[in-house]
Amino acid sequence: MKQIFNLFDFKQKVDYKTEVLAGLTVAMTMIPESLSFAILAGFPPLMGLYASIIMCLVTAIFGGRPGMISGGAGATVIVLIALMQSNGLEYVLAAVALAGVIQIIIGVFKLGKFIRLVPHPVMFGFVNGLAIIIFMSQLDQFKTVVNGDIVWLTGTSLYVMAGLVALTIAVVVFLPKLTKAVPSSLVAIIIVFLLVYFLGIDTKIVEDIASVSGGFPPFHIPNIPLTWETFELIAPYSMIMAAVGLTEGLLTLNLVDEITETKGSGNRECIAQGGANILNGFFFGMGGCPMIAQTLVNLSAGSRARLSGIIAAFTILGIVLFGAPIIEQVPMAALVGVMIMVAIGTFEWASLKIFNKVPKKDIFLVIIVALITVILHNLALAVLVGVILSALFFAWESAKRIRARKSIDENGVKHYEIYGPLFFGSTTNFAEKFDVVNDPKEIIIDFKDSRIADMSAIEALNQVTQRYSKVGKKVHLRHLSKDCRRLLNNADGIIEVNILEDPTYKVATDTF
Repeated sequence: MKQIFNLFDFKQKVDYKTEVLAGLTVAMTMIPESLSFAILAGFPPLMGLYASIIMCLVTAIFGGRPGMISGGAGATVIVLIALMQSNGLEYVLAAVALAGVIQIIIGVFKLGKFIRLVPHPVMFGFVNGLAIIIFMSQLDQFKTVVNGDIVWLTGTSLYVMAGLVALTIAVVVFLPKLTKAVPSSLVAIIIVFLLVYFLGIDTKIVEDIASVSGGFPPFHIPNIPLTWETFELIAPYSMIMAAVGLTEGLLTLNLVDEITETKGSGNRECIAQGGANILNGFFFGMGGCPMIAQTLVNLSAGSRARLSGIIAAFTILGIVLFGAPIIEQVPMAALVGVMIMVAIGTFEWASLKIFNKVPKKDIFLVIIVALITVILHNLALAVLVGVILSALFFAWESAKRIRARKSIDENGVKHYEIYGPLFFGSTTNFAEKFDVVNDPKEIIIDFKDSRIADMSAIEALNQVTQRYSKVGKKVHLRHLSKDCRRLLNNADGIIEVNILEDPTYKVATDTF
């Protein structure tokens, strides 16, 4: 039972006071962000809070590691904006549930380890693009509807909105220099709220967008036709949402591992995220994933156990049940200011400092991934393109590194000692290393410092051996691993393989 729930590690001392205070702090920082992202996507604001309750509670109990906080995050919500605009809320809920199923499948089959394939420049671009999207989305709050048309605020309304946003940002920036006992974003929201309330300032509030009054998350089966056409419609959104959620989640998990010097389980986190998103789809949540900012807030508050996440979830639920009238009076300017600071904090400013210190291909990756993220709002596609480009860059560099050392022994046999991997990118350079016409009757190709990697490499070997065979010369291959020999079965009769000297390669595998 302990292995399933694992609320506490009884081998370590848990500071319950610290965990409770950390949970309360996390809840207060999560509420404005969840509300803002729900409003941004055109969802009822309450969906953001429901998502935070469900994600936070389920992943705190069943997730891959203590200390990590999940909620209604913008990274996954942005993926669903287009579906919301084209087909409505019911299809969004179905897509969220399907994304959860996909995430569970990924966790069950232990595919979370593939997050290792995401290079650092790709993550820089991903995070920077996300930060830009968050910032640009806040500009919509500086617009209003006049005679059915959306126009920019002007005059007093604009000045009031801008002034309150600036005040929020100032509090968030300068309060931590005085004290870190309370979250600066929470204090900023309270100050702006009190200022607007007692001075009677006329400005946009949460209630102008939608009501957040509610009870427990209600059970609701998405009202959509159960047809193949529906599946084709929502599946792309679900796959993208699942990929984005797991990408951000597993990267956050790695970050927490580094900070706490402990080890989490990526596959268990995939399953927990999937379960939470399935519940979101049936309980009016907008879906979500681990939140980097809230996780860092949690860790900086001293939390190292699962209790803080549970406290945060129940705190948000309590506010929904009993504190909605207060939340509805919160000025949108305060939420905009908080989200602008979230965007600024999310942006990897360090990436700007390395532009003249890293290879140009890495700079290109950062820029192209950020542009795809910003222009297409498709975070999974941006990461996928970045990974593919990184792989191609690596293949090109590796292809240039294959070389051959040549020598002739006392028996007149010519040796080709190959260095570097033989794969699709290096086959041309490999073939150019051999002098078929002038070589002796017998040659040995030694792969002690090389490896046959794919079918293109096999074909290259076959072509080389056939060229020698046509002129009556024989080729021997040495120092091939077992997997390489299996690939060369189709070359039997032409190639002689030295088995006795073959090394054994061990490949690291991920554990559940």
